[in-house]
Amino acid sequence: MIVSNAIEKMIDFYQGSQHDINHFLKVWSYARNIGLMEGLDDHTQEVLELTAVVHDISCPLCRKKYGEANGKKQELESPPLVSEFFKDLPVAEEDVKRISWLVAHHHTYTGVDGIDYQILLEADYLVNAGESGYSRENVQHMLETVFQTESGIRLLKSIYLR
Repeated sequence: MIVSNAIEKMIDFYQGSQHDINHFLKVWSYARNIGLMEGLDDHTQEVLELTAVVHDISCPLCRKKYGEANGKKQELESPPLVSEFFKDLPVAEEDVKRISWLVAHHHTYTGVDGIDYQILLEADYLVNAGESGYSRENVQHMLETVFQTESGIRLLKSIYLR
C-alpha cells in the first residue's frame, strides 16, 4: 500500500510530464520484478520499490536550475527532495535515509553496497538503454562491468543482446 501511495504521489509530483512518469514507472517495474525474481525479503523489496519510484525526483528541479538533468546534478539535488517527499508517508526515518542515499548515488556504478543499490542501477539502465538508444557496445560493456544479478543479466541479454 505504501508503494501504491508513493506512485500516486510521484505521478502528481511530475505534473503531467509523460516522459518522467513513464520513465519512473518503467524503472519501478523492472526493479520490482528483478527484486522478486532475486527473492528479496519484504523489507528490502519495499525500500527498493520506493527508491525506484523517486529515483529521478530531482529532474524537474535540475532542468529548471541548470537547463539539464545530468546524473551528477540529480544526485546532488535529490536528498532534500526525497526527505520532503516521504514526510507525509508512513516510511521509517532509517528507510528514508537509505532511499535518499540510493537516489543520491543512482548514477554511480562503483561502491555498490547492497542488493537494493545493484538492482536500482540495473533497472534504471534497462530503461535508459531503450529510451536513449544505447549502442550494443555500451550494453555489452554494462553487462561485463555493472550487471550482477542473474535476473538483470537475463533481462539485459534478452532485450538488448539478441
